[in-house]
Amino acid sequence: MSLCIAFASGKGGVGKSTVTANLAAALAQRGSRVIIIDADIGLRSQDALLSLENRIVYDLIDLAAGDCLPDQAILSSESVPGLYLLPAAQFSRAKKLDPRKFCRVIDDLRGSYDYILIDCPAGIERGLRNVLNAGTDKVFLLTTPDDISVRSAERTRYLIEEKGVTDICLIVNHLNEQLIRSGEMFSARTVSEILDLPLWGEIPEDLSVYRSMLRHRLLLDYDCEARNAFMRIASRIQGKHVPFPAYGSRKKPFPRRLRFRPLKEVSPIDDH
Repeated sequence: MSLCIAFASGKGGVGKSTVTANLAAALAQRGSRVIIIDADIGLRSQDALLSLENRIVYDLIDLAAGDCLPDQAILSSESVPGLYLLPAAQFSRAKKLDPRKFCRVIDDLRGSYDYILIDCPAGIERGLRNVLNAGTDKVFLLTTPDDISVRSAERTRYLIEEKGVTDICLIVNHLNEQLIRSGEMFSARTVSEILDLPLWGEIPEDLSVYRSMLRHRLLLDYDCEARNAFMRIASRIQGKHVPFPAYGSRKKPFPRRLRFRPLKEVSPIDDH
């Protein structure tokens, strides 16, 4: 039986879709058969992240309505063997996805894949509720280490619990070691304590992530620290014990502490 994991976030812009795509690719690269369901109806992005945008004929709404067969809607990745995508509908609304029919789609896919990863819409509106009503085994809640994103994640966590999902884990994205060490940014462990959720992933800020997105390529093609972070999370999903790097929590070596200068305070310009 496969594991169905939903990826949710309290607000947009935290990197949820990018994390979903690259974690799916990391799991497939490690030998698993993985499918991404893009449930962000009307704002699909997984097809572009996987360079499959020109191959879409049918989508999730069509499959749920019975207008096509699974093989007609599901696309296979050309670059990562074992990775598949069920794309979202771009010109529909979330209310068109019946949770009961969506649940049947998930149940039908369980026998064919080791992991089903669902890219949920951001926020707490109908799109996320449809996914949670359809039944998932686990939810990864994504946030960035700032108070606005953490506050939104906290509200989302309550909604997830209200829907009866108890296995909720945390992934913190866009961590900056220097800002954490200077006390300007939360560490991943601090965010975990605030939200009272088990920490499953720490992903550092990395220019390679933006380069891969600009070129519509997966991060697995780049030798960088963010790629290593995704591989660590994939290993944990597969049941392996992998230590956390704890970005920014270690003290700097003595020479680096001597050279470090705090950021200069800038006063606002008085227009009067």
